[in-house]
Amino acid sequence: MFSTLVLVFLAGASNLLSAQKLKDADCLACHSDPTLTTEGANGTTESLFVDQSKFKHSIHGRMFACVDCHTDVKSLVHEKPPEKLSCAQCHADAQTAYSHSTHAKASKTGKNPAATCEDCHGDAHQIEGAGDPKSPVNHANIPATCGRCHGQSFLMESNGESAQAFISYQASVHGRAVANGSKDAAVCTDCHGTHEILPANDPKSPISKFSVAQTCGTCHTDVANTFNVSIHGQALGRGNALAPNCTDCHGIHSIKPHTDPNSPVAEQNVSRDICARCHEGVRLSQEFGVPGNRVNTYFDSYHGLAAEGGSVVAANCSSCHGVHNILPSSDPRSTVNPANLDATCGKCHQGVTQKFTRTPVHLVAGTRANDIDSVAVRWVRWIYIPLILVVIGLMFLHNAIIWRSKAVARRRMMNPFMTRMTMNQRWQHLILLSSFIVLVITGFALKFPDTWFAHTLGMGENLRGIIHRIAGCILIAAGIYHVFYLAAAREGRRLLRDIAPRPKDLFDAWGTMRYYLGLSKEKPKYGRFNYAEKAEYWALVWGTALMGVTGIMIWAKVWVGDLLARWWVDVATAVHFYEAILATLAIIVWHFYQVFFDPDVYPMNWAWWDGKMPEKHYKHEHELDTESLETTDSRGPDSESLRK
Repeated sequence: MFSTLVLVFLAGASNLLSAQKLKDADCLACHSDPTLTTEGANGTTESLFVDQSKFKHSIHGRMFACVDCHTDVKSLVHEKPPEKLSCAQCHADAQTAYSHSTHAKASKTGKNPAATCEDCHGDAHQIEGAGDPKSPVNHANIPATCGRCHGQSFLMESNGESAQAFISYQASVHGRAVANGSKDAAVCTDCHGTHEILPANDPKSPISKFSVAQTCGTCHTDVANTFNVSIHGQALGRGNALAPNCTDCHGIHSIKPHTDPNSPVAEQNVSRDICARCHEGVRLSQEFGVPGNRVNTYFDSYHGLAAEGGSVVAANCSSCHGVHNILPSSDPRSTVNPANLDATCGKCHQGVTQKFTRTPVHLVAGTRANDIDSVAVRWVRWIYIPLILVVIGLMFLHNAIIWRSKAVARRRMMNPFMTRMTMNQRWQHLILLSSFIVLVITGFALKFPDTWFAHTLGMGENLRGIIHRIAGCILIAAGIYHVFYLAAAREGRRLLRDIAPRPKDLFDAWGTMRYYLGLSKEKPKYGRFNYAEKAEYWALVWGTALMGVTGIMIWAKVWVGDLLARWWVDVATAVHFYEAILATLAIIVWHFYQVFFDPDVYPMNWAWWDGKMPEKHYKHEHELDTESLETTDSRGPDSESLRK
């Protein structure tokens, strides 16, 4: 009976309230309950809770009552669930702009998550105006709001994009200024727009190729006005997509101040990192008649050489041509117009006159200038190049004749000789030496194409690769032959026995260092091969095998990648490169000392050429072997004394 009376009372109250407009307090009587939920369209549970305190302070709560938006709610007891609200009811213009944006188009597909009104502005019951510091669309909060999505790598990758743009912006001059409290620095919406965010390839986008200058000009007005008048700005105005805009030089999201050494527009980077992108190529000269080869001629000049050497005061491209106000030399306003060159050059070279400034700086590629300066320089070149070749060539020939005569005379004084290397061993060494030198030059020419030895070859990549592979095959074949030589030949087997490492070698190395440092009066006695020669030999064996295996893996990269995995080829390439550096330096530092720089063998150890070594020197360096030979009086072909 009591429950029936309650229902009758509620129904009567509902009918009474329906006759007048519901108040917020009536709605919040239920919706202030955190546990109030309903079932969503897709079977999920949706909360109907409204935070009363936040709602009252929100922009909607201050201006509207609940039923002003929820117009279909007429009574406390809802006959049917209230309809889901659309922001377009009040914000039609914003909704129309949003519907054309990349966010809306991505959202329509249903495949990838995309930002909606609530993602940026917050819950409809808690929205704050853009002027409120707590609003997610407040100027200072825009980067963080956009970063909720654009800073998440996994989310951006699912849309086929990258989070690097947001990361770069945070480190940029704009991002840092905003983080430091600036209210004027550009945030995401200043460049991309607010609701109608469009991709860069859309002509209506504020970040399209031809709109960037105008977009940047909203803050950098004076710079944009100057740029629009420049040769670059005029070209963009004519629809030339090859002309640079602001972001082509300064970067997009990673813009840094020109004082930052990592900035592309820093003094030391302008010429090579910015101007060279266009003015060193042939496309501009072929399609638009812009002279090419400008950057190369600059780097050949004193200014370019000094800048490459680290000078921060040497003139770069912008020092003469300007920064945003670049104009052709035919324009009276250009800083490189003949009438203005005195002032331009005078910024560094005070007191210059037209006699100094009228000399051409850049020569058009493929042409011959006929001014007095260029003609005089050509004559100097024509005179000096033959003069250098003749004079230095005669000097070299003169010294070579004297050196040979003295070297032969010195060697004759060293009688008697003994055989250190047989003919077979010398041929193996010569093949190894020749193939190694060719491999070093052709290998490093690929890795360092701008070095002198790469240009000295004067060959293309195809020929370089063929020569490198041929030399590699010769080296591998020599290594295989040497293995059979050690196993089959008598002198090879003896060589293997004598050059095998022994514990004594460690003590010899320690004793040798003590002797030459003056810590010991007794020098260790060596056998046929000392510890240094043994170490070099076995390092050569190891290096040849390793370079051969990795070289074949790189050569047959497709087969190896399919058989094992692609990363095996990358590892083989890294090992091949670093082992090549190790081997080359070891030859220069270790082997060349033994052959050329050791005072005891000056000017050269000739054993690699004629196989002979002075007996006196051999007895001094290999005392144990000499004593053994004298005791047994049994000398093989490697130790027979050959008197001259």
